[in-house]
Amino acid sequence: MRRTGSISPLPIDHSEGIRGILCRFANDSDIMRDSVTESPLFGVWSAMSLLVSVQGISKNYGRGVLFSDLSLDLKAGERVGLIGPNGAGKSTLLKILADLETPDDGTRTVRRGIRIGYVAQDDTFPAGQSVCSIVVSSLAKEPLEDHEKLTRAQIVLDQVGFADIDQPAATLSGGWRKRLSIACQLARQPDLLLMDEPTNHLDLPGVVWLEQLLRSSPFAYLAITHDRAFLRAIADEIIEISRIYPGGYFRSDGNYDTFADRKERFLEAQAQRETSVANQVRRETEWLGRKAAARTRKASSRIEDAMNRRDELADLRSRNQATGSAGIDFVGTGRQTRKLITGNNLSKSLGGRRLFSGLDLILAPGTKLGLLGANGSGKSTLLKLFSGELQTDTGEVLRADGLRVATFEQGRSALDPNIPLRRALCANSDTVIYRDRPMHIIAWAKQFLFHPEQLDLEISALSGGEQARVRIAQLMLQPADLLLLDEPTNDLDIPALEVLEDSLSEFPGAVVLVSHDRELMDRLCTEYVGFDGKGGCGMFGSVSQWLTAMERAESQSQSAVTERATKSEPAKSTKSKTVKLSYREQQELDGIESAIATAEESVVELQAQVESAATGPHAALTAACQALEAAQAKVEQLYARWQELEAKRSGTTE
Repeated sequence: MRRTGSISPLPIDHSEGIRGILCRFANDSDIMRDSVTESPLFGVWSAMSLLVSVQGISKNYGRGVLFSDLSLDLKAGERVGLIGPNGAGKSTLLKILADLETPDDGTRTVRRGIRIGYVAQDDTFPAGQSVCSIVVSSLAKEPLEDHEKLTRAQIVLDQVGFADIDQPAATLSGGWRKRLSIACQLARQPDLLLMDEPTNHLDLPGVVWLEQLLRSSPFAYLAITHDRAFLRAIADEIIEISRIYPGGYFRSDGNYDTFADRKERFLEAQAQRETSVANQVRRETEWLGRKAAARTRKASSRIEDAMNRRDELADLRSRNQATGSAGIDFVGTGRQTRKLITGNNLSKSLGGRRLFSGLDLILAPGTKLGLLGANGSGKSTLLKLFSGELQTDTGEVLRADGLRVATFEQGRSALDPNIPLRRALCANSDTVIYRDRPMHIIAWAKQFLFHPEQLDLEISALSGGEQARVRIAQLMLQPADLLLLDEPTNDLDIPALEVLEDSLSEFPGAVVLVSHDRELMDRLCTEYVGFDGKGGCGMFGSVSQWLTAMERAESQSQSAVTERATKSEPAKSTKSKTVKLSYREQQELDGIESAIATAEESVVELQAQVESAATGPHAALTAACQALEAAQAKVEQLYARWQELEAKRSGTTE
């Protein structure tokens, strides 16, 4: 079975011409897989059969063409990530695949009887309904009895993590609304699940949960996302929609890293092809410029070839020029103050719930601090303490005199949705001053990939990624000592994320970042504050270290719940029986309390070392955190062994 329109970028022989290259790429064959997957919830699946296909589709929207003559198919068992620049038409393509929109041209073919699930970018639910009733309502068209619908809803809601299925949907946070949207589609037992930015509004634990859910699911899925770590975890194939490709898109088997490598090599070859064709056009133009008598002695086909070559050159130039990315470059003040912000014993509660306490830290020029935690754990609150928008309950935040702070607010709330783009980019004239140099608004807009005809559009008419670029453009006009960034990566495409990463890494001041984009966090941040959602916080050396700590805490919490439940059950008829310990075991039990005390003292010392290392080199902080983690594990092992020996000494038998 052939994947229609797929492109393999290697190797390229420039003498073929671009059309010959495409024909050869399109004929690359797939390796068929005949595996069968079975799930008690989703049934039996035959892998690699065609589910849905679009052939030669085109779609115009707003100011121009989103895509044209695009063809692709999706098969059972495929796990595909869909990426592309903002405005390329990803969401529109997803809606066409889901039969929610119709293409202007081309056809959509779907296998008879399949179920296609669709998770929209924005989550909307009927008012006044509970979580469970919403999932049951999503099964209205399914040929099931009412009790069957309720049972299926309960199973799926448990699968996605809902503890209270009668909770009103209106009270859910953004992350739990996303989980509810996914639950509605899982309950329908889809053959293919289409997801538009499914990580939006999910916190980092939520993103990890979704990764695990998708990798264990038997159905095929296609997910639009710009989260590179998420792509690596869930996708075995990558599709990018972009005008830079001859067929409008690029499809690559393998993970995101394989795709990125193939894309780079393809674009290099395409750029070389442009140079080659440009030289040919120059020679043909010289020949066409000779006197008419000389041209008549040449074959008329050469004239036609020359015209075709010019068309090819124009096409190549247009595609290669489309590879640009937003010009993000934050401006520092050049301040050399040793300490920008010092936080001593910070604590804060909101709504009667403790968010964090006992937090000490220092922000200096060059600090790149990441904040980790579930939604509502205190990350945004800490940013507001730094900016002075909120006051601490205890402790104090000391700011350097004249500290200049630039803040990217969660949800881009500082943007006025009712003003035109030109006023958002340049409030009072048609010229901005950037790095002490004037720049016309059209040039400034182009730096952020906006077209001149967009300048009169209201902010509310722009996409999420476009609005994010507007807010970044505003912050770039404010020289700052400290950048406070609350989810700046939401809706940004991958090229913009990469430029943002480079700019932040070179920013001379301090950066405090909240983001569920682990790729950006891992590459940029040198230290982290992690919140446990229960009022505690601590310093960590990496995202993975914090995730491991959260998993261990969750496991211990579940074990404690199980233990309490076991103790609360009616005791079975037993008779006590004292078991004599061996000589070595008795010696171990006699000395274990002392060993635990020593181990706990070591933990206290290492905690102090972590706090001290928080202001030093990243390597020292990582080493200190690892040592602390090992010491805490030793304490846990000693307590477990103590309980084991005590249970054996005074155990019971049936």
